[in-house]
Amino acid sequence: MVELKTDTSIDAMYEAGQVVGRALTAVHKAADVGVSLLELDEVAREVLREADATSPFLGYRPSFAPTPFPAVICASVNDAIVHGIPTGYRLRDGDLVSIDCGAQLGGWAGDSAMSFVVGTPRPADLRLIETAERALAAGIEAAVVGNRIGDIAHAIGTVCRNGGYGIPDGFGGHGIGRRMHEDPPVPNEGRPRRGMPLRHGMVLAIEPMLIGSGKDGYHEAPDGWTLKTNDGSRAAHVEHTVAITDSGPRILTAR
Repeated sequence: MVELKTDTSIDAMYEAGQVVGRALTAVHKAADVGVSLLELDEVAREVLREADATSPFLGYRPSFAPTPFPAVICASVNDAIVHGIPTGYRLRDGDLVSIDCGAQLGGWAGDSAMSFVVGTPRPADLRLIETAERALAAGIEAAVVGNRIGDIAHAIGTVCRNGGYGIPDGFGGHGIGRRMHEDPPVPNEGRPRRGMPLRHGMVLAIEPMLIGSGKDGYHEAPDGWTLKTNDGSRAAHVEHTVAITDSGPRILTAR
């Protein structure tokens, strides 16, 4: 069931989204060669504490997970696509890092992700990230009243495939509101004019995930959470929480 949010509720979700945006900005600023992923998690925790917000990630345990998630960010490095658990790993020059973060504030959730390179970037990594960001922008542009979920999926998938990148099947965006994960699912590839119609008050987390080699294969790491590319190629993940309104898409997690 899809809950349509009131304009007042969307404003409240914007406040949660701004906490997420501040957390991601702080993590990005702190990320440097030699900094550990656990230290980045602590940076995000401090932002949440200052905002009197909680984390929808911490302790989250979906049906596939062997253990509750132990952190407030997902930190996925190089060949990790999504759901990376922060560890004592210290960032190295040239690492491609994807950070996913959420916040719960006033009973409402926000969810967003960004990818960046630490230190000296590889041109291929910059192109991968830039394409992921263009795919996200295309998905948001398609998130308008009168379109359908398939239009968002098609917009994202077209940018990804035209760039020569792979898309991990079965993972994508989702509805969001009082809970981090709500209906409807938002695939990263699909046919236009198919799926649920988009209506004023729907709020979606739109999140392209790209595999650099162009192949779609992935596997679950031994931790039971992290998804990794099968061929060791690098991946990027970007995301915004977006409200569908009669005046156009409203990005609630803008940084």
